[in-house]
Amino acid sequence: MAAGDELAAGRPVAATSLAIHAAINAADAVCGARLARRAAGDSHVEVLSLLRESGVDGAEVARHLARLLSLKTRAEYEPDDISPATASRAVARARQCVAVARRLAGASGSMVDER
Repeated sequence: MAAGDELAAGRPVAATSLAIHAAINAADAVCGARLARRAAGDSHVEVLSLLRESGVDGAEVARHLARLLSLKTRAEYEPDDISPATASRAVARARQCVAVARRLAGASGSMVDER
C-alpha cells in the first residue's frame, strides 16, 4: 500500500492522506459489493450511513473510515504536521478497510490488485 511506503519514508502527512483515500475507495467497494450502490454526494461522510446498511463488513469499515475522515482536512489542507504515530494509526485503519474490500471482492470473484 502506497500509504505504508510513505510512512516508511518518513512522510506522515502524505501517508495519512493516502490512507484516507484508500479507505474511501474501500468503502465504495464494500457498498458496491453489498448494496450495488455507492455514495455520490459531495461529502465523504455520506458513505458512513451506506456502510452501516452493508452488514458487519460495512460497519467495520465505517468505524475505521469515520476516524480517518476526521483527519482529512488536517492532512490535506492545514499547515499543521501529522505525527508519525497518528499516521501509523491511519495506515493501520486503512489497511483494515482495504482488507475487508479485498475479502468481499474475492468472495464475488472480482480481480483485486495485490500491490
